[in-house]
Amino acid sequence: MPVPVPVAASGTQPDHLDAVVVRLRAAGCVFAEDEATLLLEAATGADGVPDLPELERLVERRVEGLPLEHLLGWAQFSGLRVGVAAGVFVPRRRTELLVREALALLPGPGGMPARDGGGPVVVDLCCGSGAIGLAVVTARPDVRLVAADVDDAAVACARRNLAPHGVLVLQGDLDAPLPADLRGRVDVLTANTPYVPTGAVALMPPEARLHEHAVALDGGPDGLDLQRRLAAVAARWLAPGGHVLVETSERQAPAAVAVMAEHGLHARVVSDDDLDATVVVGTRAPTPGRPRSDLGGDGTRRD
Repeated sequence: MPVPVPVAASGTQPDHLDAVVVRLRAAGCVFAEDEATLLLEAATGADGVPDLPELERLVERRVEGLPLEHLLGWAQFSGLRVGVAAGVFVPRRRTELLVREALALLPGPGGMPARDGGGPVVVDLCCGSGAIGLAVVTARPDVRLVAADVDDAAVACARRNLAPHGVLVLQGDLDAPLPADLRGRVDVLTANTPYVPTGAVALMPPEARLHEHAVALDGGPDGLDLQRRLAAVAARWLAPGGHVLVETSERQAPAAVAVMAEHGLHARVVSDDDLDATVVVGTRAPTPGRPRSDLGGDGTRRD
């Protein structure tokens, strides 16, 4: 076994950085240099001087396998630093595709006006840290966003992230806590539901299966349990022509499309090879005579 290299008791920041890189590499961290830089930054005070005992604590916990994001207290997502906490699902870069598609489908300049004369209505279920909602309201401050999750830690985290934007974050199972006045008024409903099949959870990287709550990972026998439940209730919340978006795997996408179709939603698949991401978009039928909300005023697709 490699001998642990202690954080340098004295010396320059590069000395401390090099010592941390050696330890992280020995622990199997693929991006040891990047992680070491972030850990050193986290342990460095406003005076520019590293707190060496704190740096040692952070490095030890990382070597033990604690997710880097939980140690830092934030994750990078859609160009933002999203706060995360112990047990909370760490937003993945692939989910940026879901955000991109949601923003493209929102009513806006040149498209359909909002149905009540105000901003578009967005609901984010299974919101976790609130990363999707935070990215949406940052890009579109005019939206009315409501977020919800069943997990205590996730709700507390999402409230911290979304409070500056005045977003209502509710706790409850799927759509159960949503205000009744949202029925039939939601333009875009996002839900990064857990979609890992139960039998595959044990095969996930330790950082996920040991440090993120199972409720955010386990999607049932085929990974689609929550998506089935969501498809069954989505239409009651969506405005005519509104959309529900879920992340899934490429392999599961055909089944996810079928699930939405069973509940009267027109479904399509969007993929991004660079992000290794797959999103299924389900659309409620528009009111006769009113253009679909993913079409511009001239009838051309906006996505």
